[in-house]
Amino acid sequence: MKSLFETSAYNEIMERLEVLTPESKGQWGKMTVGQMIWHCQYPLKVAVKNEDRGVSGNPLIRWFFKKSLYNDKPWRKNLPTAPNLVAREEKSFEDEMPKLKKLVKDCHESKDREVWNPHPLFGKMTRQQWGQMEYKHLDHHLRQFGV
Repeated sequence: MKSLFETSAYNEIMERLEVLTPESKGQWGKMTVGQMIWHCQYPLKVAVKNEDRGVSGNPLIRWFFKKSLYNDKPWRKNLPTAPNLVAREEKSFEDEMPKLKKLVKDCHESKDREVWNPHPLFGKMTRQQWGQMEYKHLDHHLRQFGV
């Protein structure tokens, strides 16, 4: 399983981001490319900030979905999105892309961090699991937009 903490996977994600344009269209789902770029920032912010907010959310969802965060099987199309991560209005590609690239870089650079606080929904995760989850989420949405 690839990890955003691996230099090769980080470089791959950054190269794929360069292929996106404001005209990129999703192959499934309802998000525009600007909304997708905005949406992809939240999980990275959680990792980069490493804030301990405790664990919340439905334990059944946590149990069911957590294993899929860091295995080699791609996520299926049209998975439900947490309500707070749904972009309700259009987002500017030009405004959001630099923010996403910075967060991807910041997350990659946190690869040597010793202490990882629990994920707010999925609970305790290892450094390896964090890197794999971040890669898998970005890969899912880049595949959504054909890159």
